[in-house]
Amino acid sequence: MKTTVESSGLPADVYSAQCPTRQVLDHISGKWTILIVDALLEGTLRYTELSRRIEGVSQKMLTQTLRGLEADGFVARTVLPTIPPRVEYDLTELGRSLAGPITALRQWTETHINEIEQARARVAAEAGKAT
Repeated sequence: MKTTVESSGLPADVYSAQCPTRQVLDHISGKWTILIVDALLEGTLRYTELSRRIEGVSQKMLTQTLRGLEADGFVARTVLPTIPPRVEYDLTELGRSLAGPITALRQWTETHINEIEQARARVAAEAGKAT
C-alpha cells in the first residue's frame, strides 16, 4: 500500500520533484546527517561532543544540519537551565527508526572500502595512460 501525502492527497513518490518526500530524502542522505544520526545512536550528546566526534564538520554545517533534523522531527534539542546553558541533542523515536538503514550504510562502506579504493586506483591509472 502506497503512502498518501496528507498535505497534497497525492501518493508519496521521491521521483516527483513536487513531492515533499524528495526534500526529506535530500536531508536524510546528506553527508553530515548520516554522521550525526549515527553518532546520536550511541546516546545523547552535547553540541561540542558532536563537533569532536564528527571530524571535519564546520560549526555552520553542524548547526544547520541539526536545525534541519530538529525541524524534520528526527532530533530533539534540550536546553538545560545551567549557567552557561547546556544544550543536548538526542534522537526522537522517528530518528531512531533511521538506525537500521544508516547503520547498514556505514557498515557497508567500511566493509567495501578496499574494493572501492582499488576501483578508484584502476580508473586513475587508466586515465593516466590516456594522457
